[in-house]
Amino acid sequence: MIPQDQSKAARDIAGRARVIPVLVLDDAGHARPLAEALVAGGLPALEVTLRTPAALDSIRAMSEVEGGIVGAGTLLTPDDVRAAKAAGARFGVSPGATETLVQACIDEDLPLLPGAATATEAMALLEMGFDMMKFFPAEASGGAPALKAIGAPIPQISFCPTGGVSLANMADYLSLSNVSVVGGSWVAPKDKMVAGDWAGIESLAREARG
Repeated sequence: MIPQDQSKAARDIAGRARVIPVLVLDDAGHARPLAEALVAGGLPALEVTLRTPAALDSIRAMSEVEGGIVGAGTLLTPDDVRAAKAAGARFGVSPGATETLVQACIDEDLPLLPGAATATEAMALLEMGFDMMKFFPAEASGGAPALKAIGAPIPQISFCPTGGVSLANMADYLSLSNVSVVGGSWVAPKDKMVAGDWAGIESLAREARG
């Protein structure tokens, strides 16, 4: 069972805004201005995916931005958890969940948003003490209708849908009683990062927040 304070922390972080930006950074030099733009736009919880060599340095830079809460996404192994925590991550996100990964997060006192795509996976995580989860891959797993159906027999679980979520369909998810926040990459497009268009990213964040 995960500690109750970790479960509460995951819910609190998810409740900071209705959108958690999912960030893939190839250049750690973009990290601080990107975080500043997103926080200024009203999106304080930031997920940096561990998919690039720049990810951990980006987490270090973002962790210094006032008002931001940086987390590490795509946690797959205990080594990922330890590295993310050492870099300054305050929460973790995984596409799925294993007992080994969950135990590593408990050991490192890192609140986790574990991934589930089926009722069975959600029930297994609920048995571990999780009541806040990532629904992934959201669109490929049936989208908002599937999540609504899962929520009917398991209303005590809240989800953060990620994977195919965009400005166009986020309202479909946020209208569900078992969705408190969505995750998406559209608020930080690569072309705007490369161009250094931080004002443009702040504007996208404000739009998503609204």
